Amino acid sequence: MFNTSKTMAKGAELEAGARNHIATGTKITGDIETNGDFRLDGVLIGSINSKGKVVLGESGSIEGEVFCQNANISGEIKGKVMVKELLSMQATARIHGDVETAKLSIEPGANFTGSCNMGAVIKDINAKSDGQAKEKTA
Repeated sequence: MFNTSKTMAKGAELEAGARNHIATGTKITGDIETNGDFRLDGVLIGSINSKGKVVLGESGSIEGEVFCQNANISGEIKGKVMVKELLSMQATARIHGDVETAKLSIEPGANFTGSCNMGAVIKDINAKSDGQAKEKTA
């Protein structure tokens, strides 16, 4: 009845460009891992590991670590943030924790409390899952 080989191939193609959205009023407790982009307007108590872009809306909040390729933050994060390429903090962003990124953009009004490492040494996000981070030179 169903041709699983075509379904599997389509699923694999979609996974790389997939977009996930957690709406306002939704609360998730646990870790999230995705190969696609992720937008959070709700609450996450746990970590997120994305090979794509993470967007945290103004009403969104994360209590835990964030590991991703790029990030656009408008909400609140309490925990470590590791962004392989560009971290953009909007005027309403609030980050309470350490940040590691290659590039950083901060709008006036954003609030950041913690240390920031950027540029020279970037830890490989893929190695995070193994508990051991590999260092790369930018």
